[in-house]
Amino acid sequence: MSGAGPSPCYLDYNATAPVRPVVIEAIAAALGSVGNPSSAHDFGRAARRAMEQARASVAALVAARADAVLFTSGGTEANNQVLAGVQGSCLVSAVEHASVLEAAPDAGRLPVDAFGRVDLEQLEHCLTATQPALISVMFANNETGVVQPVAEVAGLARRHGALVHCDAVQAAGKIGVDLYALGVDFLTLSAHKLGGPQGIGALVLGDGIEPRALLRGGGQERRWRPGTENLPGIVGFGRACELALEDRDFAARIRKLRDRLEAEIRAVAPGAPIYGAGAERLPNTSCISMPGVSNQTQLIALDLEGIAISTGSACSSGKVGPSHVLAAMGIEPAEAASAIRVSLGWASTDADIDRLVAAWTRLFTKAGRVHAGAAWLRHSPAP
Repeated sequence: MSGAGPSPCYLDYNATAPVRPVVIEAIAAALGSVGNPSSAHDFGRAARRAMEQARASVAALVAARADAVLFTSGGTEANNQVLAGVQGSCLVSAVEHASVLEAAPDAGRLPVDAFGRVDLEQLEHCLTATQPALISVMFANNETGVVQPVAEVAGLARRHGALVHCDAVQAAGKIGVDLYALGVDFLTLSAHKLGGPQGIGALVLGDGIEPRALLRGGGQERRWRPGTENLPGIVGFGRACELALEDRDFAARIRKLRDRLEAEIRAVAPGAPIYGAGAERLPNTSCISMPGVSNQTQLIALDLEGIAISTGSACSSGKVGPSHVLAAMGIEPAEAASAIRVSLGWASTDADIDRLVAAWTRLFTKAGRVHAGAAWLRHSPAP
């Protein structure tokens, strides 16, 4: 923020996380050096070593081999590379990120339950009926944080001869992700969701998988993604992955903050909808509704107090309409239009929760809802 307003309280990590200071130092060092990783001289070899060290660090975050990591400009490019290469039909969950849904406009849509989880019985029916070449199911939803049964999806897909793509952009660095334990063929990552720089991501490949190249014109990344590598971004990505692996207490610490936020919100508004709360979720994400108060009103009011939250995916900026994620979960449009997303991260503190709860309570009280009780509030479904 600029100007003389209140000090910033950033709670929009699912849109982009602040770059960790150590990562900035690593990026600056890379920017201060010279050398193309494809050059044969000493400067080029040094650049190549730095890139391969970062590749190994990215691979380690998802328990993969280093040679399985293909660097891209981010999660959107990686998702498009997978979907563009499908030879045959595909199925995608109804709650996928726009970079999957719009890259596969003709794909079949897999329904989800009231928590936003893929319906495995419906999946098996669709596999039998359509025999798709690829299934795309995200690891964790960017709006609700709900975790999908990816390993079970992959098991069903294998029995029907389908490949599996998993967008793990929101999950990696927040909860454990293991490429081989999941049994997927493609895994998408993005640095800026876990304290790395924007503009760099990766497609991680399962055994024996070769993606289709979207670009032509060079031998970089085994010709699967030609073009001079973004070395500072790659180095920053690698360092962010190393820090995520080192921060073993992250999930417990952030879950404690998230749970306190939700408990205090519900103390103010008993029964307030917290979408996906009965399912396994990322430890940092809350999707909360204040019925009768639009999410745009909440966003503006909180922003005026220096608090940054979101009304949904940052990639939906400029679009008017209800969340496709909440719609797929069966949430009525009027209720969905009052939902905000709060997402925490590596620099979040108890003081941030204090400020948000106080501001949310003031807005709730001002809206005249404080004495309405649970009658106007939709209870979350039982697990």
